[in-house]
Amino acid sequence: MIASRAPEVLDQFCKNPWKFQQTFETPLKSLQSFVATIVSSGEPLRHGSLTIDQVVFEPRDLNAMLSKYSIPPKCERGLCLTAAGRKEVEELLRVVLGEWIDFLFVPDPQVFAIYADHDEFTTFYAHNRTNLERITSALSNGGFKAKPEYQRRF
Repeated sequence: MIASRAPEVLDQFCKNPWKFQQTFETPLKSLQSFVATIVSSGEPLRHGSLTIDQVVFEPRDLNAMLSKYSIPPKCERGLCLTAAGRKEVEELLRVVLGEWIDFLFVPDPQVFAIYADHDEFTTFYAHNRTNLERITSALSNGGFKAKPEYQRRF
């Protein structure tokens, strides 16, 4: 896992969010299953980049994970964490979804993007309906609760 600064990624995404979106409740009691469903819903992910938008409370679990990867625990807007491979991507998403953090996550390949917030909503974005339906169908079939009436606005 590597860290960098990339606040412009957030600004660019918020100005131009991808066309299609669907929000789900973030299931704090079953994050491992939620994350595994996300990661396995399509093509294998080579890596994923997570950019922090806002930290509401001290992220103890994230700080511990950063220490494990010899990354200074300085969690602030614009911190970009890039995880390599499925195992690191799952670990990063599981830890950050469990914290009081707003963030943007974009995997490679870029078939979807995620914006999650500390209010326990996870919004999935895609450039086309097919890519969005692939991930949302997997989540719905896994028993995760969609919020069809919710539209995220930046």
